[in-house]
Amino acid sequence: MEQITIKEVAKLCGVGVSTVSRAINNHPDINEATKQMVMETIRKYNYVPNNSARNLKRSDSNTIAVLIQGITNPFFADMIQVFERAATGKKYSFVLQHVEERENAVDVAIQLEKEKRLKGIVFLGGLNSRAGEKLQRLPVPFVISTATEELDESVPTVTVDDVKESSRMVDYLVSCGHKKIALLAAAKDDASIGKLRYNGYRRALQKNGIAYDEGLVQWTQAGQPIYSMKNGYRMTKELLESGQEFTCIYAISDSMAVGACKALFDAGKRVPEDYSVAGFDGLELSEYYEPSITTIRQPRREMAEATIRLLFDMIEEKAAKKYQVFEAELIEGGSTRRLEA
Repeated sequence: MEQITIKEVAKLCGVGVSTVSRAINNHPDINEATKQMVMETIRKYNYVPNNSARNLKRSDSNTIAVLIQGITNPFFADMIQVFERAATGKKYSFVLQHVEERENAVDVAIQLEKEKRLKGIVFLGGLNSRAGEKLQRLPVPFVISTATEELDESVPTVTVDDVKESSRMVDYLVSCGHKKIALLAAAKDDASIGKLRYNGYRRALQKNGIAYDEGLVQWTQAGQPIYSMKNGYRMTKELLESGQEFTCIYAISDSMAVGACKALFDAGKRVPEDYSVAGFDGLELSEYYEPSITTIRQPRREMAEATIRLLFDMIEEKAAKKYQVFEAELIEGGSTRRLEA
């Protein structure tokens, strides 16, 4: 019988891989009932942990890890390829670790560093406010790529200004004559990129003298993957059923924007003749979809290259600019139109 993996143990238990790891290592930061459930599953399926990494000296373990929050977001795919290619070129091993929505990414990183004897860490998808307080406990170099809040410039970070760029998109939509702009947002308690893009939406409304209307904001339901076409479809369907008046939908990702278009088409509506739709990220999908999606294009490959270069500079103790903010670009697609006066 094929040996079960730690990921399969986690799936059977309905928890994250880091939670399984904490149970195996008798970590104090785990609920006792959860630990017992994990250990029973391990015994039932005869899972054997791979402890080889724990026996390596740090000097013998050239491994970097990328911890990713929002793994359903296709925006990260190109960035991960850049990281992996750079790690291979440096003769480093590469570990990709998914962080569950409710997990503290720094706690996961600390545990992973102990297990894998890491040389460096990339936090992809940013950090929430709870995680930031623990960064000083990390014993190895790290870089935050795509930040989720305004961080001190001494914290190694590569990002775009999501608040500014989101505000730019709403400014553009207002300039096209739209005043009732619906937002497809993350969960209400989101403390990551979605929060920044929501803040940019509100800032632009205020700047343009448009009153904020809570009824025009569709929040992602708890536990749902945020940056997915399915989520964009579901929220747009709910928006239409709510009876709210709007002329435009601004989705905080291109995937959600595509889902929104599909929901509008299924309801017998046209894009952009009946409703305009805009997204964020500049995915290849947005360019080849019909109609092409108006979006904010982030220079994701350039950001990924800067991230991994900064990490290796820190590992090799070279001088480097630790806080880097990239400019994004507003791309006008066929999914939006100017309203007649």
